[in-house]
Amino acid sequence: MEEIQQAVIVMGVLAAFGIALYALRNRGMVTFGVKGMRSPEGRKLQALERLPLTAQHSLHLVKVSGRVMLIAVSPGGCALLDNGEDRSIGG
Repeated sequence: MEEIQQAVIVMGVLAAFGIALYALRNRGMVTFGVKGMRSPEGRKLQALERLPLTAQHSLHLVKVSGRVMLIAVSPGGCALLDNGEDRSIGG
């Protein structure tokens, strides 16, 4: 008898969770999707490439609103190395 009661409670909690997600999705507060399914043209921020230098240091090539930036990342923080103004990448 206890197993049936526990199963009913779990199903009730899952149903409430599903109803809450459905309501939030209809209001636009939650979105579902697979990463990479959106078209890259509509995105304002893209990670183009990452080059690990050591275990804690790396270079990141990032595109922000059409501008390509080279960022160095270390335990001490981040530094903008090149903002890519008036240059084309790969050409």
